[in-house]
Order: sequence, then C-alpha cells, then structure tokens
Amino acid sequence: MNRRTVLIILLSGFMVFTGGCISRIAKEGLGGVTGGKGSFAVLQPVSATLGVYERFELTQLADDMNGMAPSELFSALPGEFAKALDEEKIPNASSGRTLLIQGKILHYENASMSGHAFGPLEEVVARIELVDKDAGKVIGVANCVGRTKESVNTGVSKKTEGLARAIVKWIKEHYPEDQRTK
Repeated sequence: MNRRTVLIILLSGFMVFTGGCISRIAKEGLGGVTGGKGSFAVLQPVSATLGVYERFELTQLADDMNGMAPSELFSALPGEFAKALDEEKIPNASSGRTLLIQGKILHYENASMSGHAFGPLEEVVARIELVDKDAGKVIGVANCVGRTKESVNTGVSKKTEGLARAIVKWIKEHYPEDQRTK
C-alpha cells in the first residue's frame, strides 16, 4: 500500500470512531447559544382564539412535589415568561382583557453523573391552565416541559427558560400572527 492509501484509511477510521464525540461537541456549542428547550402536550384544546387577550398574567405556580422544586424556578419564571413573550412578538399590555396562566409543577429532575457523561437530560414538567380572568373559565390545559440536553445548559435557570418557552409556544400557536408586534 502506498502512503496516501494508508493515510486515507487511518483518517477514515479516526472519523468513524470520533464521530460521536465531534457531534457532541457541535451539539454542546449550539446548545450554549440556544438555551433551554420547551415543548408542550395538549390535554384540553384551547377553546378560543387568544387574540382577544391584551394581557398575559403568569400566576405563581404551585409546587406539587412537596417542596422539591427549587425556589429559584418560581422566582425566575415570571421574568423568563416575559422575555419569551417578547421574543415571540406577543404583546403584553399592562391592562386589558387578561389571560391567566396558572398551574403546578408536576416533576423536576436534575441530570445524574452518568447523564452528564452520555448527554444530560434535565427537565421540569408543569400542568398549565389558560384561564379567562373575567369569566373564570379554563379555556385550555397542557403539560409544558422545560428541558436541557447539553452540559452547558444544565441548571435551574435553563430549565426555567425552557418552561417559559414551552408556555409561550403554546400561546403562540393560538395567537394571531397579524396581531404580533413587529
């Protein structure tokens, strides 16, 4: 075999064996920029358009984990929620017809040591209700999940960011695009 062939074989073998490491490095780098992720699962579909609401009021979520959810989550969530609304261009006036966002934390999880080695998974799960404040009527229910999958995103603040994004993602799905701010 000539020198070039040996070099190509060695380089190909190196790429095959380190492919997972390289993709993890790329994922970690991207995760540092994107932050916590949010998703939701609808339990009771939203019964009305949310375009009629001018104000979105996040109430203090209940801790359904007997105090195991960290207090930092509860104190940081309102700020992260306001930031997520702003990122999605959903206006939030200081007065007007109000949609209450209320609920409880169902599950809170930190990554284990083995989780950090193989790609951490941390999450917070909340059952969220959207309630018309004037009528006192629940118009939708979903489980919202704040999740982190990269080592650079571990911790309470990133899971809180993901939970806020999940709630706002659900609201955005029912908020008319033509009413969003530019």
